[in-house]
Amino acid sequence: MRELTYVARHTVEWREAPEPRLQSDQQAIVAPVAATSCDVDSAILAGHATRRQPHIKHSIDPPFAIGHECVARVVDTGDAVTSVAPGDLVVVPWSLNCGSCDNCRAGLTAHCTAVPHMAMYGAPIGGTWGGLFSDLVRVPWADAMLVPLPADLDPVAMAAASDNWSLSWRLVAPHLRNRPGARVLVVARGSIGLYVCDIARALGASDVLYVDPDPEHRKLAEGYGARTAEQAEPVHHGFDLAVEATGRVDQLALAVRSLAPEGVCESAGNHFRPGELPLLDMYLTGVTLRIARDNVRAHIPEALALARSGQVDPARVVSHVLDWEQLPEALPEKHLKPVFVRGDA
Repeated sequence: MRELTYVARHTVEWREAPEPRLQSDQQAIVAPVAATSCDVDSAILAGHATRRQPHIKHSIDPPFAIGHECVARVVDTGDAVTSVAPGDLVVVPWSLNCGSCDNCRAGLTAHCTAVPHMAMYGAPIGGTWGGLFSDLVRVPWADAMLVPLPADLDPVAMAAASDNWSLSWRLVAPHLRNRPGARVLVVARGSIGLYVCDIARALGASDVLYVDPDPEHRKLAEGYGARTAEQAEPVHHGFDLAVEATGRVDQLALAVRSLAPEGVCESAGNHFRPGELPLLDMYLTGVTLRIARDNVRAHIPEALALARSGQVDPARVVSHVLDWEQLPEALPEKHLKPVFVRGDA
């Protein structure tokens, strides 16, 4: 079979790999049918993740199979698998998790102790598990990991449920439950910020300001009911919740400086470069800052439920729908959220 392989900066190619096979009765083999690039894939393709720096413990050297967001069709399952069957469409979470260790039972699925730390699809961190831009993929714990895609959801629109869509739900939904009508600042560059605008407005945010230099992104955000700005200065005590998804420390500083007392900042940026934060300002205001990879498996069902509600429209963030065979040429290009499809997706 083929797997799309990152070989050098801005360069991917198909490479032959052994066809994955079931290794236990808890596993499944799936075939991605609608796969998309995550914001971290863009960083990998730009060479940021492979650049060795003293503060980065994990450097990712090519070649390796890339991709960690997809809806897939189940091809085969072990005898102990009960939640899915061959032919089913499923969301494949980006991180590996067993579902039964203490961390998994606590919802910390990105920190599963049954696999090496940071085990994931799409990058050789915590072992080599392949990528979701591959013809076939092995899922070690099918019942714990795979989430059936409801029949009324479009696989193309929900290709990002593996990570970015469900992450975006987690960045805002729990906070708006605790703070109905919260004011939300979104400082972003890619799909995460746009999903956040859609979800925040749908869940009752009283104000959403989206900051992004890209005019097309701002136009999409305005369509979700957000105010927009190309750039911004800190707004003193202006927002209850700030979401930063740029990977730039200066933009993270903007976000935390704009928080109201006891406000919350969620950082979903991939911070490959060091920088300084306004710690005294944060202390005096009293803010909570979370910078983290997402425990996405725990959030996928609720994120899918919101998508089914009709309150949101994640399909609008999909910038291009392209054929699977176009991956080597099209993936390195700068698209907001391209989805690559094959078969009857």
